[in-house]
Amino acid sequence: MEIITADLYDAYPKRLIFVNESWLHFGKKDNFKGKIVTLKVHEDNSRVRKQLERPGEGKVLFVDGGGSMRCALVGDKLAKLAQDNGWEGIIVYGAIRDSKAINRMNVGIKALGTSPIKSIKRDVGYLGETLVINGVRVHHGKYLYADADGVLVSNLNLF
Repeated sequence: MEIITADLYDAYPKRLIFVNESWLHFGKKDNFKGKIVTLKVHEDNSRVRKQLERPGEGKVLFVDGGGSMRCALVGDKLAKLAQDNGWEGIIVYGAIRDSKAINRMNVGIKALGTSPIKSIKRDVGYLGETLVINGVRVHHGKYLYADADGVLVSNLNLF
């Protein structure tokens, strides 16, 4: 089912919150929805890999990298894991890399931008935390809807 966030917001304005950020889109999958899995990290993508190695059907991984553009939290190898393990999509409040390769994959990723630098590997991060992105609370276990117009979150699964 195609997600059209404008129509969805028109139908449910009191049930949805707009995550107001200038997201860039990567991958062939241009819209996605799913149950949110939150992960808070800082310039370390070890836990991102651990999550994407798990089955992701019906889920969207929302990675709060603190908005850092100094290194990438997702690259082509992690995007391939997401694709192969059935993740609905990935949101990265930070950078990705290997964008040209990712854009050939059947994945949907939104991020602030790109960086050619890989992250460190210290295996540090927090799974299941409530994230705060530009004043918007993103709760683990709630729902996310994304397309070219933006990212919406809801406490309810709207369809």
